[in-house]
Amino acid sequence: MHEASLAGGVLQLVEDAARREHFSRVVTLRLEAGQLSGVDASALRFALESLAPGTLLEGAQIDIETPPGQAWCLSCAETVLLAQRGDACPQCRGFQLQPTGGQELRVLDLMVSDD
Repeated sequence: MHEASLAGGVLQLVEDAARREHFSRVVTLRLEAGQLSGVDASALRFALESLAPGTLLEGAQIDIETPPGQAWCLSCAETVLLAQRGDACPQCRGFQLQPTGGQELRVLDLMVSDD
């Protein structure tokens, strides 16, 4: 489960930001984990909630957005939605697809407190 490792990386980013920006607690953490990112959003949420006690994330609301996968189909020259890597183009059934969205894993924003 690589989501546990990713959760540790997210916590490290939050701790680095806290040192820079001088806050002591995260109220809300909003992430984006695209459908083509290879990240299971529910497993990531579980991992974050598991490591939160005793950290800046303790008690934080964790929101994870999962934007759809998108790709440019070279065969039909269209941008199409993809549920997962390896799927065929929903329009022409071809496999010449270049992913263009939904691959991201990133922190979108934090709501923090200094109390």
